Amino acid sequence: MIGLKRGSVELLSHQEEWNKNAENVIWGLKQLFGNAAVDIQHVGSTAIHSIYAKPIIDIVIGLRDLNDISPYMKVLEEHGFVCRGEDIAGQILFVMGDFEKDTRTHHIHVVKWNGTEWNNYINFRDYLNCHPDKAALYDACKKKLALQFSGDRRSYTEGKQECIECLLKEAYVWRHRQ
Repeated sequence: MIGLKRGSVELLSHQEEWNKNAENVIWGLKQLFGNAAVDIQHVGSTAIHSIYAKPIIDIVIGLRDLNDISPYMKVLEEHGFVCRGEDIAGQILFVMGDFEKDTRTHHIHVVKWNGTEWNNYINFRDYLNCHPDKAALYDACKKKLALQFSGDRRSYTEGKQECIECLLKEAYVWRHRQ
C-alpha cells in the first residue's frame, strides 16, 4: 500500500513495493531534471528496511543550488508534483497523491546537494540501515507516537524530533569515522 490521508498517521511494516515505487519515481525525476539534479535518492522511513513507516515515499533531489529548481517548477506540476513551497529553510517540498481523496503518496524534498539537509537525509537512512538497534529505537518512538497521535500528523512529527536529532548526531559521527 502506498498513500495516506493527509494529516493522519498509520504505520505499516516495510514493503518491497515501496522500494520499487521509489525507483520508478526516481527514474522519472531523472528524466525531467537531466544533469540539473546531482543525485536523487529514496530516503525517510520507507527506505529503512527494519522499521514501520507511513506509506508515503520520501525522495530527496540534490541540486547544486536550490534556485536551480526554478526552470523545473512548471514541468513538475505538469507531472503531478504539487509545490508546497519552502516547508523548512533550505528545502522545497513537492507532494504527489490523489488530491480528490486528500491522500498523499510521495513527498519530494528538493535541497542543495551535499548541504546539511541532503547529508541529514542520507546519513539518517544509512545509519539506521546499518545499525538495527538504533533503527529499533526510532521504530519504538514512532509506534508510541502513532498510537498517541493517529489523527494529528503534525504532533506525531514534532514528537519524533528529539529522537531524530539525537540519531542524526550519532549518524554524523558514524559517517565521519568511515
